[in-house]
Amino acid sequence: MNKIFLGTLTALGLLFSVNSVLAEKWDMPMGYSATNFHSQTGAEFAACVTTGTAGELEIVTHPGGSLFSGSDIKRAVQTGQTQIGERLLSAHQNENALFGFDSIPFLATSFEDAVALWEVAKPELSSLLDSQNLHLLYSVPWPPQGLYFKKEVNAVADMEGIKFRSYNTATARIAELAGMNPVQIEAAEISQAFATGVAESMISSGSTGYDRKVWESLTHFYEVDAWLPRNYVFVNKDSWEGLDDATKNIMNGCASLAEYAGYWRSVHYTQFTLGELAKNGMIVQRANENLANELRGFGEIMTAEWLENAGESGQAIIDSFLAR
Repeated sequence: MNKIFLGTLTALGLLFSVNSVLAEKWDMPMGYSATNFHSQTGAEFAACVTTGTAGELEIVTHPGGSLFSGSDIKRAVQTGQTQIGERLLSAHQNENALFGFDSIPFLATSFEDAVALWEVAKPELSSLLDSQNLHLLYSVPWPPQGLYFKKEVNAVADMEGIKFRSYNTATARIAELAGMNPVQIEAAEISQAFATGVAESMISSGSTGYDRKVWESLTHFYEVDAWLPRNYVFVNKDSWEGLDDATKNIMNGCASLAEYAGYWRSVHYTQFTLGELAKNGMIVQRANENLANELRGFGEIMTAEWLENAGESGQAIIDSFLAR
């Protein structure tokens, strides 16, 4: 499948070959490991642009936080330290609530819902990014989020006191509501955090657990389909506006293919990674009805809180999504 996607992206690039006056190199920091499907999709996007511009605009990816740590990527692109980057969208919810539209618990719990929510939120998000000197290129969802533990959990009461890896405002709030202790940990640090006991639990996708081999430290994964968070790729606005129209068209074409390829990777990766967790000794199962109901109660609380912070723009996104 990866070869097919890469071939398609490269073919698009060949179709749009163009000559520019001056060759440029853009560095693209990414927060996840090179083997993660987001990083693979980003690498193919970069290859597509490089090929499509006949090397006149070369994009070089730097996965795993190797150029900038995940928490520094957005600021680096905003300030022109680098021209393009990828980051978890909801990691910026503390800046503006709109960045967390994709992480409202139990609002969009399927891939189809995630696409619909993205379509209604995209105009508001694009406008927000524009005001921050950024241009949105594309976005890819993660698989549905589930709960990881190193013990059996049948109710929220079983979570009390557990050290819980948080990666955005929503995960920190879930920890608070459940009586857990949130610990801010970037994706690249997950394996070490669990191995050393800095964290004992998290809410994340099967993909993250598989990439980081969490079965070496954790024992249980509960499918709750809480939300499907998104990564997004963005460009420094000044750098974007400095491109000629032909190059912009190539980048937009490559971005569309990357969004399509990344989406289907996420879909197919979901069951594969859950199967791999089980194959490596983890207990993988649906949360029982009692736990699921308690978590949905958290979702109602957090939805109301998000709407209060997001204001009219947030309400418009929710209304449009529910009215579709």
